[in-house]
Amino acid sequence: MIHLCMPILIKRYIQALLGITMIGIGVAFNYMANLGLGPWGVLHDGISKTISITYGQAGILTSLLALLLWIPLKQKPGIATIFDAFWIGLAADFVINLIPEANTVFIQITYLITGITLIGAGTAIYVGGDLGAGPRDGIMVGLEQRGLKIGTARTILELAAFTIGFLLGGKIGIASIVIVLSIGRVLQFFMPFFDLREKN
Repeated sequence: MIHLCMPILIKRYIQALLGITMIGIGVAFNYMANLGLGPWGVLHDGISKTISITYGQAGILTSLLALLLWIPLKQKPGIATIFDAFWIGLAADFVINLIPEANTVFIQITYLITGITLIGAGTAIYVGGDLGAGPRDGIMVGLEQRGLKIGTARTILELAAFTIGFLLGGKIGIASIVIVLSIGRVLQFFMPFFDLREKN
């Protein structure tokens, strides 16, 4: 838990802003590593090719479908849910235009590790702030509430997105597999330090 001398609501807003920004930066580093798309990127690419829509439109469609799955999992959207929908992309685009593309194996690996750490830690920070999860992370939280460890739930979602995206022809690379197997573990490591959610 975080122990700071400030009202709990302020902590939650700071965590939402910080965590979602970190995810956007992490997405940018993974993109610029040029080692393949992450699982959700593979899915978006596969969908865009299959039904002839843009990569961004595929991401929006995936978000809408993910929100439908919130209904049986009894999840409710919050401020961070709405924030997640646009800020991650804005932060990612800004950083992609700011950092150089990886042109050596060392830089590629450094970018990949940086991206994975930022995405995993950022997810723990903003979900722990309890102002609403993003469309995909809401499913993860719903599964956690039904008995799965949050890292395990994240890994299951990453594997599902990766598998479907691959079958639809999405771009894959070594980073796809590394992200599937690692982000959930990073998330689970950081979650106890930032979890402000009320326990039943």
